[in-house]
Amino acid sequence: MIAFVLTLLSSLALSATPFISLGDPAKYQHNFTHFDYANPNAPKGGTLRNYALGTFDSLNPFVLKGTKASGLELVYDTLLVQSLDEPYAEYALIANDIQLDPQNRFVIFGIDPHAQFSDGVKITAHDVKYSFDTLMQKGSPVFRQYYGDVQEAVVLDDRHVKFSFKDTKNRELALILGQLQIIPKHFFEKHGFDKDPLLVPVSSGPYVIESFAVGKKITYKRNKHYWAQNLPAQRGQYNFDRISFDYYKDDSVALQAFLSGAYDWRFESTAKVWARGYVGKGIEQGRIIKKLFKHALPGGMQGFFMNTRRALFKDARVREALFYAFDFEWANLNLFFSQYTRTKSYFSNSIFASKGLPEGQELKILDRYKKALEAYDPRIFTTPYLVPTTNGADKLGSSRRENLKYAQKLLKEAGFVVRHNQLIDPKTQKPFIFSILLNNQAFERLALAYAKNLKVLGITMQIQKVDLSQYTNRVKKFDYDMIVGNIGQSLFPGNEQRYYWGSASAKQNGSRNYAGIANPIIDDLISLVISAKDRTNQIAAVRALDRVLLWGFYVIPHFHSSNFRIAYWDKIGMLASPPYGFSPYLWWDRELKGP
Repeated sequence: MIAFVLTLLSSLALSATPFISLGDPAKYQHNFTHFDYANPNAPKGGTLRNYALGTFDSLNPFVLKGTKASGLELVYDTLLVQSLDEPYAEYALIANDIQLDPQNRFVIFGIDPHAQFSDGVKITAHDVKYSFDTLMQKGSPVFRQYYGDVQEAVVLDDRHVKFSFKDTKNRELALILGQLQIIPKHFFEKHGFDKDPLLVPVSSGPYVIESFAVGKKITYKRNKHYWAQNLPAQRGQYNFDRISFDYYKDDSVALQAFLSGAYDWRFESTAKVWARGYVGKGIEQGRIIKKLFKHALPGGMQGFFMNTRRALFKDARVREALFYAFDFEWANLNLFFSQYTRTKSYFSNSIFASKGLPEGQELKILDRYKKALEAYDPRIFTTPYLVPTTNGADKLGSSRRENLKYAQKLLKEAGFVVRHNQLIDPKTQKPFIFSILLNNQAFERLALAYAKNLKVLGITMQIQKVDLSQYTNRVKKFDYDMIVGNIGQSLFPGNEQRYYWGSASAKQNGSRNYAGIANPIIDDLISLVISAKDRTNQIAAVRALDRVLLWGFYVIPHFHSSNFRIAYWDKIGMLASPPYGFSPYLWWDRELKGP
């Protein structure tokens, strides 16, 4: 997330501050009262009714096993809290002072003396160390990758914990440690951290779990004695007395439930539904409001991820051929009402997106691997990366025909032949058949259109729809040929790139390396991103990483939007949405009177 020089805003001396920022001075200084996007006068009370799809069977968000209940982020606070209206800064929450070594060898967090768990027990440095050690030893493998450059956590006294770093290069560590969720040592040492997935925990956050029915509903109750409710970074937030999540097996059923008033708001992910699906009395009477919330976040990468652990997708020429068979323009026009922009980078809509030919510092980085990259794909140095385009016509127009002819050429070079309208691998004598694993009906129309183009090449793509629980388990185990994946990106790429694209994550169940990328050059580029000493070097390293990923053709890019599509009932009150995030926990019940 954050990979360039971290600046303590007080001075370069080892002195304590209640906030840390990246590069630019923090927007909110020592005496701020609340974030500008929060309403400090919002009334407390009421219930925010949410929805979720699928099911859940676990209340432990930290382990790989099980399907987690929605909303568990309400139960666990972090050491620091990120603001959402500046590129990146973190402010005091459980930790109220931060001491960063000027040489970046360690960071010391001071625990707020008022911090306490929902059962009244004080939060101490021992809980912080226990949280870190437990997540590293027993939590999801993601934690071991994310915090991999931390040497150890040492309790200095009840209020201070020191994290030592393995080296001084990873400038992100202090901030990502600020995101560490704190769990109660006294509770989990008594009951066990990972023994009972439905154990209701003691909370360090603003809410406690009030009730739940496995797979059906979970309700959180606001802790009215929450110690941090008047901290500047929390004031005006978490205003509802209760927050509930009702589960639905199917999104079409969930939509009808929303239109009938069963829950209060929904994030709309389907362009067709946004354009045509919101009908009924709530819309006609103006009680349901549809609103686009513009944001400044990177677009990330959504697309058809090919599992290169499977022999069928190991050849980059095959992957590029499948890339050329996807017709974005037709899909955007006919399926998505022209609401999307084509994704052309793993870091779309950001300064980190590569473009044109490599130059400057990016070229210097790539030149270090020139011989290996020329074997990988020599076009990296000679040809701008371009996505294939068409005129969007329903029929097999000239542009789509040319794309498919190029795909045929690539498949022929890879050794495939066509027999009886089927693409055959002469080595195995087997036809080119694979499955795409889906759990979202919204992507079925897109997959069907894509399968039609593949059929012209003699390729059969079978669509396999499964429920959310089965889908989640299979994705964790990489048990698929292709999926629709979505990798979001932050404003400051860093450590998380390891479990998106790193070789170690390709072998680790539960990682987000959906494509199974295992390339030593990409590993090196990720290390350069993490250890970048300044903004210029960070941008160059990320662009180099982006370019190498793109020319690997691991993903068939889809599209992105610079808006969140939100529909909500008029009982909800809100201010303008911040540019670098979205949170319904900033809202309040308009039917209540303010203080």
